[in-house]
Order: sequence, then structure tokens, then C-alpha cells
Amino acid sequence: MTRRLTSRNFVFFLAVLAGLLFPQASAWTQGLMIPALAMVMTLAVLNVPNHYFRNVRAILVPSLAGIGMTYVLLSGVLLALSALVITDEAVRIGFVLIAAVPPAVAVIPFTALLKGDVSYTLSGTVAAYLAALLAVPLMFGLFIETGFDRSNQLVLILMELIVLPLLLSRVILRFQWEEKILPIRGFLTDWGFFIVLYSMIGVNRNLIFSQPLKILPIAAVAFGSTFLLGWLIRKTGHLLKMGEGKTVSLVLLGTLKNQGLAGGLAVTLFAKETALPSAIYSVFMILYVMWLDRRRKRD
Repeated sequence: MTRRLTSRNFVFFLAVLAGLLFPQASAWTQGLMIPALAMVMTLAVLNVPNHYFRNVRAILVPSLAGIGMTYVLLSGVLLALSALVITDEAVRIGFVLIAAVPPAVAVIPFTALLKGDVSYTLSGTVAAYLAALLAVPLMFGLFIETGFDRSNQLVLILMELIVLPLLLSRVILRFQWEEKILPIRGFLTDWGFFIVLYSMIGVNRNLIFSQPLKILPIAAVAFGSTFLLGWLIRKTGHLLKMGEGKTVSLVLLGTLKNQGLAGGLAVTLFAKETALPSAIYSVFMILYVMWLDRRRKRD
């Protein structure tokens, strides 16, 4: 049982199941989403060494690749697909939020799991997170046409979820506390995600069961921007002979968004239905990474 409680896939599955069967606590846990995300983000950026920004030439290409895969390719696909099949305004805004956020924090450990180029992914991820400080407000202004007037709260959340974790991680590295954190880092990360995923599904549980047909177009967009887009990126990488390591990195950067951050923004700034795309997309992300791992083992 202890092994299961430390298994990322089991924790994610448990969050989905609990959100569907026992959603009552989500009214309370949604208030914990931002703190849980801040903790997860702090733990994730511990991978970024203090000397990371010194060798600009070495990180320039992967940094541009990370921004391009996240904000040009994946965001473009998400916005295009959702414009084609989504008619509900709250759901549309939910997909704008997904398009606006940087890559999933799990991109780096998933790269290691799938034998990708970890340093390449690291550079691309850090650059995309820095770009998010501009990209999120920009996409809000361009694509959310509902008289959004909570810009100050948006800036505060971005500070809490991007800037503050970066600063806290530097303090941890400065005092060399990372060795003490390392044994429980995975546990804290997975159960932080549990709070986020459970909350997103729990607050939308009634909508999921009462309007199942509403889920179909959301699932179609999620499938197209994970499984189909990932297949295209992989084929392109092989055609261009980029090498398996970099191809894996590009596949993950080009398919995995930070659904937790998107869901946190949705629940905090908009109606709860706005978090539905993040909840459904999170399920597809879990299935997609499990599928990638299984295919790697088969190959």
C-alpha cells in the first residue's frame, strides 16, 4: 500500500476517482489549490541550478525551442481546435487559460523517465515559464472578451506561482536544504497534484454527470493536442533526424501544459465551469504519458 501511495499514476487515478465519487470536500480544497501549486512549482524549479543563466549560448536554442513548442505550436493548436468545436463561453475561456500557461512541471521528470534530453527540456521549460509572465496577460487581453477586470489578482497569482517559487528555490539551494527535501520531494509533488486534480474534477462533478455530451468536444480537443499532436511532432523529429533524446523533449514540451496552473486560474478568477477543460485535459495527459512509457518499454 505504501508503494501505491508514492506512485504518481496511482495518486492521479485516485484524485480522479475521488473527485467523481466524493466531490463534497472540493468546495474546501479548491482554496488550497494555489498554495499546493506554489509548493509543487518550488519543488520543480529546484532542478534549475544557480549557474543556469550564465552560459547564454548553450541554452539559447533549447530555450527558443521550448517557447516555440509551448506558445506557438501547442497554444496555436489548442486555440484553433477549441475555436472549431467549442461553443460554450466558459469552456472556451478554459481552453484559453490552458493555451496561456507554460509547460507542465512534470515535463522534466517525464523526460528522464522516457529517456529524453533532460538538459534540453530544462532549458525549454525555464524559458517558457519566464515567457509566461508576458504570455498569460497577453492572451487574457487578446482572447478573453468578457470584460475581465481582475488584472491585479492575475498579476498576484502569477507572482505566487512563478516568481515566488523561483525565489524560494534559490533560498533552499543557498542553504543546501535540497538534500533534506529530496526523500519526500516526489511524495509532496504527487499529493500536491492530487489536491489540484481532485478539486478541478470535484467542483465540476455534477456537470460531468448531468451533461456528458458537453465532455465530448473537450475530450476531442484534449486528444488532438496530446496523442495526435505528439505523433506529428515525433514523426517530424525522426524525419529531421533530430535524435531520440531531443525528439522526446520536443514531444513533451509540445503536448503537456500546466493544467494545475490553468485550473487554479480558472477556479480563482472565473466560474467553476471554466476549470472543466483543465480537469478533462489532465486525465488525457495522464493517459498520454502512461502510453508513451508503455510504448518506450515495448520498443
